[in-house]
Amino acid sequence: MDDEPEWLEPTEVAPLDGSERFTGTGTTVRDFWSFAFSDLRTNIVRGVLAEFLVAKAVGAEQPVRTAWDNYDVLTPDGTRIEVKSSAYLQSWAQRKLSDIRFTGLTGLSWDDKRGWGTEREVRADVFVFAIHTCRVPSEYAPLDVDQWAFYVADADAVRDNRARSVGMGFLDRHTRGPVGWAELSKAVAAVRT
Repeated sequence: MDDEPEWLEPTEVAPLDGSERFTGTGTTVRDFWSFAFSDLRTNIVRGVLAEFLVAKAVGAEQPVRTAWDNYDVLTPDGTRIEVKSSAYLQSWAQRKLSDIRFTGLTGLSWDDKRGWGTEREVRADVFVFAIHTCRVPSEYAPLDVDQWAFYVADADAVRDNRARSVGMGFLDRHTRGPVGWAELSKAVAAVRT
C-alpha cells in the first residue's frame, strides 16, 4: 500500500506593520512596500487597492489578503465577493482615456490539495466592479475614495451573461448604478437579499 505524502502546510500569515527588517540589509518591509507599490495606478496594484477598499467597506475580518482564494473578500456573514477594477487613466502616457473593461469574471477553482478544477466558473456570490473615475492626470488621487465608483452585481447576472469580460453596458443593465465607498456595504447586502 502506498503511503500518501504529508502535506506541507504553510504557516498562518501575520499582518506586518512595515517596521520589520530584512536580515543583513538595513532595509525594512516598509522600504519594500514603497519600492514595489507606490504607484497605485498600475493595474496590478490598483486591483489590490480596490480589494482593500471593498474589504474595509464591508467589514471583512481577514487580516491579510490571500492571493490564491477563489474570491477576493469574505464578508462577516459569509458572502464571497469578487472585486474587479478599472480606470480611465493608467500609469503610462495615453492618447485617450481607457475604456472601462473588466476581465477574468470566471476562472478555474483552486483547492490546495486537489489543485485546479476543470471547468471555468463564477466563484463568488457578488461582484464589485470598482472604477477609478478620474479623467485628468494632474487630479488623479488614488487615496481619495470619492474618486472611486462601485457597481455591485449578483453573481447570477455574471453567470447568466456567459462572458469572461464586461464593460459599462453590463453595469448599466445589471447593477443599481454606482455607489460611493460609504454606501458599498449596504449595496452588497441589498444584492444578497
